[in-house]
Amino acid sequence: MSILTSRKTLTVLSVVALYCSVLTGIYMNFPEMKPEEKQHFKYPRSLDDAKRLGKVLSRYKDQHFYTVLCGVVAVYIVLQSFAIPGSIFLTILSGYLFPFPVALALVCMCSALGAAVCYYLSHSVGRKLMTKFFPDRLLKWQAEIQSQRENLFNYIVFLRVTPILPNWFINIASPLLDVPLKPFFFGTLAGVAPPSFLFIQAGTTLQMMTTTNAMWSWSSTGMLGFFAVLSLLPVVYKHYKLKTD
Repeated sequence: MSILTSRKTLTVLSVVALYCSVLTGIYMNFPEMKPEEKQHFKYPRSLDDAKRLGKVLSRYKDQHFYTVLCGVVAVYIVLQSFAIPGSIFLTILSGYLFPFPVALALVCMCSALGAAVCYYLSHSVGRKLMTKFFPDRLLKWQAEIQSQRENLFNYIVFLRVTPILPNWFINIASPLLDVPLKPFFFGTLAGVAPPSFLFIQAGTTLQMMTTTNAMWSWSSTGMLGFFAVLSLLPVVYKHYKLKTD
């Protein structure tokens, strides 16, 4: 019997087909661009790509706001769904194109929705692979997660705020370790907000940026550290209360 059932393979292909249809629909409804603009109409893999794409989209944003918005949303969710690196540049680009509240809501919601799709795909495809090749290790990790089940929301927030683990790894590993979808989704929604705040704020000066490192300072690092500690305070309080009772 194949490791991946035909039903699960069909599910993955259906998600891919849906995303392709949505992206094609958005592209077909986008206004006609100049030939020199079309070469920059691609998902940004670097800061220079983001700058060039930002210039193109800013020319059409006022007249076609929702088309541009839907395009950014769709690409962001696709990147998160398939754990494709590069969403940081879309976060910066969102800060350049949209008002701050819109950009922050967009990034947080797209991150959570895309992560949830990645969670589902990993659960459908990855679990059998892990069970086949690493059964003992998987059971050990699952037992450790279950022992902290009441605090999973806080741990997900902490991991999203801090750079300890890359987001794509968290998305793929969580369903394999039996992290429930609810704390995973809402932990992601809340946890990506603080770092996204910094990238979106930096995006307002996108065309003047020379490196993504420019946004990091002692104050920004301190802010992330504050939210990281804040996310774990309920866990520390619970442990303290159990010891004193």
